[in-house]
Amino acid sequence: MYIRIKRDDMETVNMRKVALQLLNEIETEQSYSNIKINSALTSYNLIGQDKNFVLKLVYGVLENKMLLDYYIGKMSKTRLKKIDHRILNILRLSIFQIVFLDKVPDSAAVNEGVKLTKKVNQRSTGFVNGILRNFIRERDKIQLPDRNKEKVKHYSIKYSYPEWLVERWLKAFDESFLEAFLEASNQSPALTLRVNTLRIDRGRLLEILKAEGVTAVESPLVDDAVLVEDISNQRIDQLNAYKDGLFFVQDEGSMLVAKRLSVEPGMLVVDACSAPGGKTTHIAQLMKNTGRIVAFDIHEHKLGKIIENATRLGIDIIEPKQHDATRTDEALIGMADRVLVDAPCTGFGIIRRKPEIKYNRQPEDLDTLTTLQYSILEASASYVKLGGVLIYSTCSIDEAEDEAIVERFLDVHREFVLETDGMEKLFPHVNGTDGFFIAKMKRVN
Repeated sequence: MYIRIKRDDMETVNMRKVALQLLNEIETEQSYSNIKINSALTSYNLIGQDKNFVLKLVYGVLENKMLLDYYIGKMSKTRLKKIDHRILNILRLSIFQIVFLDKVPDSAAVNEGVKLTKKVNQRSTGFVNGILRNFIRERDKIQLPDRNKEKVKHYSIKYSYPEWLVERWLKAFDESFLEAFLEASNQSPALTLRVNTLRIDRGRLLEILKAEGVTAVESPLVDDAVLVEDISNQRIDQLNAYKDGLFFVQDEGSMLVAKRLSVEPGMLVVDACSAPGGKTTHIAQLMKNTGRIVAFDIHEHKLGKIIENATRLGIDIIEPKQHDATRTDEALIGMADRVLVDAPCTGFGIIRRKPEIKYNRQPEDLDTLTTLQYSILEASASYVKLGGVLIYSTCSIDEAEDEAIVERFLDVHREFVLETDGMEKLFPHVNGTDGFFIAKMKRVN
């Protein structure tokens, strides 16, 4: 699959080669897929079918990497660790197309895989050709590990999750519930936009998007959100509606966090972990850009992104401040009407957006993060005035990062109680959102 793009040298770009390059970079640099992909879409000016094809290839391989490696391992006499990672990614790309893309003929997947191999390592072409052709012949005979005898391994291979995570979550969730979650987390999510209600209402934004060639509908879950159904021939950041600050790209689950704060104009709000500013700017919207929001982040360079987003959206009540959220800012003790702790977390709830998370996270990360999460929550609680609200949230679905943190905090800090809506958990297969945890607490003494 090739396109002709507008560049000085007018070179022809092979979409599979772009996908291979992205997979190699994501793997070797341990980069976030969304950042790498967005950069490539800009560099190659990809739109329409070409953009969709690259997205399908890259995300498809990342979502199913362990399953694809399982298939390769059944075909190869060479151990996977001994295979050049570039060649391994060519095999993954090719087998993904054979298994999951009905519109790509098996022969095309093989031929294009061999062509890519010739450009990477000419000596490996016979190896790649043999593996792929053998897989086409033998694929129907390949069986996954027996679910009854090797339950953890079965789900690990089928949905491409590390065994330690599957084992952990089988203890925490009902088996059928967990399988539905794993399956949903391997599916690409809808693009969701938050309407900038400071400048426009939802109905008018939908009209403007339609005029720019974007098909979108109202969200049934959040009243200031729209779901994009088709943006194939556009780039989101090139739309006039984006440049004019009429919306912000944000998942509905993330939007619900700011909603649960129940802010009002004129309030003082502290956002303890604010960058890049999605929830911060949403809070400002809900406050009608009246009041004061102190937005912390430990990294100075990330504060610039908050300012950039706020400026585009026409918001001027946010005060970005470089600050370690595990340490108390003495000037804010007992001053805030609302405090948000959207804590750093494993990101297990947003795997459908960043599939590489499930491979990069290790069991010890949970210990490190839960210690950090509790420290931030405890330091930030001191800002809440009597009668004020404290929200703790994560984009994780793991109990250690969620309920366990809140229960520990409330056991120590009796001046806080759970609000009536208490602790809330969102799942992609239940709510259609990213996985999110939200706990709303009130200071009563």
